[in-house]
Amino acid sequence: MPQTPNQPPEESPNQAEHSPSQRGGLFASLSRRVVSIEPGEWRVLLLAWVYFFSLLSAYYMLRPIRETMGIARGWSNLPWLFTATLLAMIPANLLFAWIASRVPRSKFIPLAHRFFGLNLAAFIVLFFLVPESARVWLGYSFYVWLSVFNLFVISIFWAFMADVFRPAQARRLFGFIGVGGTIGAILGSGAVWTLAEHVSVPVMMLGSLALLEVATQAMKGLARSQKVSLEEHRDGLHSTSREPSPRVLEGLRLIVCSRYMATIAVYLLITTITATFLYMEQGRIIDLAISDEGERTKVFALIDMLANVTTLLLQGFLTARLVRWFGIGWTLALLPMVVLLGFVGLAVAPVVWMIVVVQVARRGLHYAVARPVREMLFAPLGADAKYKSKPFIDTFIYRGGDQLAAWIPKWLALIAIPLAYVAIPAAVVWGCVGVLLGRMERREEHGARR
Repeated sequence: MPQTPNQPPEESPNQAEHSPSQRGGLFASLSRRVVSIEPGEWRVLLLAWVYFFSLLSAYYMLRPIRETMGIARGWSNLPWLFTATLLAMIPANLLFAWIASRVPRSKFIPLAHRFFGLNLAAFIVLFFLVPESARVWLGYSFYVWLSVFNLFVISIFWAFMADVFRPAQARRLFGFIGVGGTIGAILGSGAVWTLAEHVSVPVMMLGSLALLEVATQAMKGLARSQKVSLEEHRDGLHSTSREPSPRVLEGLRLIVCSRYMATIAVYLLITTITATFLYMEQGRIIDLAISDEGERTKVFALIDMLANVTTLLLQGFLTARLVRWFGIGWTLALLPMVVLLGFVGLAVAPVVWMIVVVQVARRGLHYAVARPVREMLFAPLGADAKYKSKPFIDTFIYRGGDQLAAWIPKWLALIAIPLAYVAIPAAVVWGCVGVLLGRMERREEHGARR
């Protein structure tokens, strides 16, 4: 049949099968089906991925070192370290709120990273200079500092992600972004597990410092690429495009006055209390079972590595689907169910292998599902909630739960009440609060779009 002048030549079936546009279509279709990524999201998603990868890799190179230093003179000192960390959170929160009130977020986030980097550099110098026999108090100081560092930089990261991505995107993509952090955590803890007996503590700290700078550069690139999105394209959520207000205590006021923010705080408080119960059991069991510091460090690094491998297996493909299938509320309730079973297991067999299994299961589900889903709760909120209320909840409320939970086992021991009698009911309440938060989040998002 003759072709008309405006009709393109017909392609053979083989040509059509391998055309660039169709190959792109197949890739886009695969991205949507496997990891729920839409066209046009890859650049910002990869920058976010590198940011979180570098941040958690830097932290997990330091975490096993902190754990070993924390029980250098026995696990019974851990409650005092939690108290010191809680006290350190008060000036840290006030300073951060003051800076966030006066400096644009594109500047104060790198500034926070660089501040912590200078702190780490100072510890590196001190660990080089201070003799081994006099390191106990330096180790305790490092324990407190890293506990503050961890909570602040991760809270800031997720607050920024809640700015960059819309609520609907957050439900699809936060799990995949979390994969970057998980792989970084695996490599960081794996490096310590491999090198702990061969490389000095200051050298491992130098590697962490370099990774922190990589995270800073990724964040700055993400801020540049998303400038228009942050200012103009928030689907009507105009409050998220503004910088935080100049009121330093606005974040605390929002927690007190907002039922939604207060419920988030309660959920995190119970999360922390139950996690600290397990952490104290971990310290007690390993302290009694293993005496060599190098072996202890390897066990702590092994727990970190296995937990992060578990997270990786779940995170890339599970989080978005669980939210789609069950909603945010019931997805938040999954972790309490697992923790409840963990306490039952430890009550039956309080040994090293059991604490490893329970911690790997709890932390794997926490980082794969509960943490990214909890961060979705902030996506509909404004800048004050993200950069003032959220850091306060993630740091002071978190460490307040640490402090309370660190002393509860001692108090219970005095009156001969098993820890499980408190932990199991707490897990039940925790799950109910998660379901409630799912309902409240839907109302918040609907109200923000009006």
